[in-house]
Amino acid sequence: MNPLSNARIAFIGCGVMAEAIIAGLLRKQLVSPEQIVGSHPRAQRREELQKKYGIEMFEENRKAAISSANGTTDSIVILGVKPQRLAGVLQELRGAIQSNQVVVSVVAGAKIETIAEGLSHASVVRTMPNTPAQIGEGITAWTSTEQVTETQEQQICAMLEALGKAVRVENERQIDMATALSATGPTYIFLVMEALVDAGVHLGFSRHVAQELVQQMILGSVLFAMESHKHPAELRNMVTSPGGTSAEAIYQMEKGSLRTVLSKAVWAAFQRAEALGKKM
Repeated sequence: MNPLSNARIAFIGCGVMAEAIIAGLLRKQLVSPEQIVGSHPRAQRREELQKKYGIEMFEENRKAAISSANGTTDSIVILGVKPQRLAGVLQELRGAIQSNQVVVSVVAGAKIETIAEGLSHASVVRTMPNTPAQIGEGITAWTSTEQVTETQEQQICAMLEALGKAVRVENERQIDMATALSATGPTYIFLVMEALVDAGVHLGFSRHVAQELVQQMILGSVLFAMESHKHPAELRNMVTSPGGTSAEAIYQMEKGSLRTVLSKAVWAAFQRAEALGKKM
């Protein structure tokens, strides 16, 4: 059974991540275009999304939120605005959110308390998706207030799984932790990819060939790790022969403190995520 079959969904702010959710929902046929409304200040963007997905678009955020509540008991309002615009949007929406609506935030750093107080509305879900959600291969951490019903939780989970996988975490602090690990994570991987491609070019490959080798190597390694269910250390040992190329490469990476650098990067991203929340 599709928990979103009767739901109406309003996207307040239709940036990259909001569009990824819209595309995922329609791609998996969890909703029809008639069940989706959105808002955006620019007419060109509204026309683009309306033409591309067949959804109704509004200039005013308040009108989109009210429209999604009409004629249904299942209504979801998704906040997808930039962090610096959140305070103004919450003020605009205050009083327009009905008791049966659940508010879902994909705004980086925005605390549940900030959203609930700004809207004077208790049913709030905070999520943190990542970039691969745009192709249906993302991972999204989420948590909710106690006022979110079991039915609403099922709807949220179905919606987030349209982007890839969804993991419910125990508390809001773990959303900031996921921001540092899985949401910022593609940045780490892209940097490693760039460095390896450059290394391949230094060896003598063309950039095109080096990029193809690196991309497929990373994809295959991840799929193999998931399929094998083995610990990464065990997998690494499988391909590390005494005195071989892997052993020499690992020695140089350990000598360069690669583990420490990655750990520090994740910790710094976590601290930044917490700091962003305190500024709102």
